[in-house]
Amino acid sequence: MKEESAVSPEEMDRLFQRLHREAEAGGYHLNPDTPFTKELVKGLLVNEKRYGYWACPCRLASGNKDEDLDIICPCDYRDPDLDDYGACYCALYVTGAVLKGEQKLQSIPERRPPEEERKKAPAGPKTPAFSSLPYPVWRCRVCGYLCGRDGPPEDCPVCKAKKDRFERFF
Repeated sequence: MKEESAVSPEEMDRLFQRLHREAEAGGYHLNPDTPFTKELVKGLLVNEKRYGYWACPCRLASGNKDEDLDIICPCDYRDPDLDDYGACYCALYVTGAVLKGEQKLQSIPERRPPEEERKKAPAGPKTPAFSSLPYPVWRCRVCGYLCGRDGPPEDCPVCKAKKDRFERFF
């Protein structure tokens, strides 16, 4: 019987190439340490086989997609980590400065709130000031893209995140 988490080198290479193309097209960069980066890509594939989604390989996923939306790669914390530290928490994504060797990678503190705080976070609109808009406003949790329509788009036009990565903003 084949192990559920077994990943072939071909699968890993295909996803590595895809992520590299998509990252560069979106203004992002993968870590230039290819063996390290491929291990992270392998972790994404293992988690996809395990849970059905790309849970970030550097964090412990619950197995409940709704609870893990913030850590589906690219996670909600990628851009703030890139801005502050030059890399995301697992260092899959890095800034141009890191890519060029102008900035060294450093330890990155965990931004994800503890489980107790995540469960307390209120859902739904953030402010009543926009309650008179004719359509709800949807926000991509990955890149911040906003759109006003009945429901979120199937894919974010900016970062290509799937529909389930959107939250109702107003």
